[in-house]
Amino acid sequence: MKAVMLMFDTLTRNHLAPYGGDAITPNFTRLARESAQFDNFYVGSMPCMPARRELHTGRYNFLHRSWGPLEPFDFSTFQALKQAGIHTHMVTDHKHYWRDGGATYHTRYSTFEFIRGQEGDCWKGQVEKPAINWQGMEDEETLRRRSGRMIQDLINRAAMPIQDDHFTHRTISAGIDFLETNKDQDNWFLQIECFDPHEPFFVPEKYLAQYGCTPDEFDGWVPYYCGAPGGRDDDKVRKFYQALITMCDDYLGQVMDKLKALELWEDTLFIVCTDHGFLLGEHQWWGKNIMPVYNEIANTPFFIRDPRCKAEGVRRSALAQTIDIPATLLEYFDVPRPPSMTGKPLRPAVENDTPVRDYAMFGYFGGHINITDGEYVYMRCPREEGKGGCMNIP
Repeated sequence: MKAVMLMFDTLTRNHLAPYGGDAITPNFTRLARESAQFDNFYVGSMPCMPARRELHTGRYNFLHRSWGPLEPFDFSTFQALKQAGIHTHMVTDHKHYWRDGGATYHTRYSTFEFIRGQEGDCWKGQVEKPAINWQGMEDEETLRRRSGRMIQDLINRAAMPIQDDHFTHRTISAGIDFLETNKDQDNWFLQIECFDPHEPFFVPEKYLAQYGCTPDEFDGWVPYYCGAPGGRDDDKVRKFYQALITMCDDYLGQVMDKLKALELWEDTLFIVCTDHGFLLGEHQWWGKNIMPVYNEIANTPFFIRDPRCKAEGVRRSALAQTIDIPATLLEYFDVPRPPSMTGKPLRPAVENDTPVRDYAMFGYFGGHINITDGEYVYMRCPREEGKGGCMNIP
């Protein structure tokens, strides 16, 4: 048994062609034709590391804890697979795996590889600091808080002058190397996890050109949180994001092509997913963390190709969540699920759209608690001391 999970960070479904979006995404369209596409797939806990804790434990994180490491007492799906004789390998450029609050996740895999340079990663050492060419898309306070990361990001970008140096290219290449090395082996799981299209939007020029943009028009740091840059700048920011999605689409196609070329496509479980979406001016908000969790953030793209049932070109309405991914992997590899896991295997939903659950909960620790039946969402905001429990939502 073999499985590949290709994960993009901050991938908003309403930009993808299979979900009615207008970004250039021919490979997502191709994937939809060859897999089961879920329409009611929701996040659980957000943002980055809370979502990844769910990928390991298969249970909600946000109800009791914020961002943090995987605890010694936590069940880890990938460690359980490893202990069952399944080689688990992760390649990623997601820097938070190696920082405080996230440094105990990658050690649960059999092997792992870290690609450097994303989001102001403390990578290249340069004493002389380049000047920030602030383009007026950040408010002064956000610029002040981000200036250190922005400077390091400029230093890192200078070390990646061509696309082959880009962190996403290196991440996908490392994943493909694993496939080529292990194509004749059995009992392995590969997680290819790309930080893109997460901000800052560092986009190779050839993808920007497809949207009529050039690299010098925008530094890629999205304005947070309320309000928008204004006028034409709004559209420019969205085009940079869509150009990054088009780049991700290109690399998705490369992974699919490699699986087929190595004759792995027909007998390998293939999942494509994300941790959450992103607001680019919708509801008068930018970002993802402090505002109500609108569907642009919570209702995420999800594709799965299960070689046991051959469901291709089908759409599924079953209500599913991030916590169901680890349950699905354990069921696929015939490894028992622990009683603590509340996620459920998705094979029945993939085969014939069997319902997974009646409702799904999602949110941030200390923020809105949200519940949905797949059609309506009820949001319960936190109470502030001395105030009622309601707020106006634009």
